[in-house]
Amino acid sequence: MIEDVEADKVWEALEADPAAQLCDVRTDAEWNFVGLPDLQALGREPVLIPWQVYPSMQRNGAFVDHLRQAGLSPETPVYFICRSGARSLAAAQAAAAAGFASVYNVAEGFEGPPDQDGHRGTVSGWKAAGLPWRQR
Repeated sequence: MIEDVEADKVWEALEADPAAQLCDVRTDAEWNFVGLPDLQALGREPVLIPWQVYPSMQRNGAFVDHLRQAGLSPETPVYFICRSGARSLAAAQAAAAAGFASVYNVAEGFEGPPDQDGHRGTVSGWKAAGLPWRQR
């Protein structure tokens, strides 16, 4: 079972453990047009590995290989984030199945669910928690 961790608790975990990593599994288009978690205050960058490849949205069959190529090991605590928490949960499950021992899902993701007006980023998730983020 993959644990869902609230965005503010993820920030605290990243702050407390320099070995912990945030892996953003959204697409290139989302990173470019929606924004990215900004970890500069922690002296690092998020690891960017798409779970699905844009525009086909086919699953990235080399996802686990890309984790290893990015320098993550089975001992690395990894927090996976996507738009709203579904793709990141699938990515965390794949990492766990590949032997990564400490994987977590960022609850509600980067933008969370839509509000009453259909806008994301205001109800819950990374942006709504007021955590640092930037446009690419």
